[in-house]
Amino acid sequence: MDNNHSISDLVEKLDKQDMCGFTRNFVNDLESSFATEIEIDQDLDWSGVLCLGMGGSGAGGDFLKTISDHSGGIPFVVWKDYGLPSWWGSDWLVIATSYSGNTEETLDGVTSALKQGGTVIGITSGGKLQEILSDNNNSLCLSIPSGQMPRSAFGHLFGTQLSICWALGIFQKPSKQDITDMLARLRKLSSDADAIGGNGLTLSMAKSMLGKQIGIISPTLLSSAANRFASQLNENSERFARQVNLPEMNHNEIVAWGSADRNSNSDIYFSWGGLQPRVNARLNWMLEEMSTESSWIINCEGQSLLECLLYAAHITDWVSIILALIEDKDPSEMAPIISLKKHLSSI
Repeated sequence: MDNNHSISDLVEKLDKQDMCGFTRNFVNDLESSFATEIEIDQDLDWSGVLCLGMGGSGAGGDFLKTISDHSGGIPFVVWKDYGLPSWWGSDWLVIATSYSGNTEETLDGVTSALKQGGTVIGITSGGKLQEILSDNNNSLCLSIPSGQMPRSAFGHLFGTQLSICWALGIFQKPSKQDITDMLARLRKLSSDADAIGGNGLTLSMAKSMLGKQIGIISPTLLSSAANRFASQLNENSERFARQVNLPEMNHNEIVAWGSADRNSNSDIYFSWGGLQPRVNARLNWMLEEMSTESSWIINCEGQSLLECLLYAAHITDWVSIILALIEDKDPSEMAPIISLKKHLSSI
């Protein structure tokens, strides 16, 4: 049986909530979110932006911070906990993202921000977040489609977050043609990376991880995508994975890498055309001295950092899903999370 046919069988057998279908719609979700009409005036009079969100809903905040660190004009801080940081004040805009609208940590932070006179822009498919913000004249709530797992709704979530930043003028919005061209390139990537009908690269990567410890090494500016890959492996594939940044890991963790059993490791390296030359030299040294037969390098393609991040996020989504399938797991299953939520609701 060829790989394509066997993967098709596994999808039919295991993918009970259509994780493959939702992932296949990623670029369409982005396009739809980019076209969202946001009724808000440009406003650059913020000390910074605080991004609230947990799990799949919180990943976009990391991406926004990366873009701001690279080319933004104000700081972005990501907060993934209850409450707010002690230094927060109402001169900081809050972007709160909860796919369900019921994430208790996010709701706790939003409630605190509103009590302190803050401005909150929420992104949700409904729930309590929508109720809270609808009753506040100093806030805005943007709706996204419901009915899927938060980690599969990244196109809706991050696309809407970006649209907010473009509307406010915090980030410079690309031209319509640049957005159209980027989406076309991402669609080609999506087709190539697909579990069914793709070019087989994501399947080969997933197969190399079977029975291996998974390490993910990225330059700092790609760490948001690399860390999301680790989280997708945790949740989609039910596998531990650890992510580290260059150059920081070269000053400590590299010693442990040097003595590790390389036959037990599968390592994924992230790179892009905008690498700082000295970081590129470090990456090349790692590939020469530390790589194994199960090492891969993902060259994140794109004409901007944004496109490279989206490229990385999408191709690694497919890897995590395929790894789940070939290990006979449902990539949508998340029994421990459901069990924990049930426990918390009883307290």
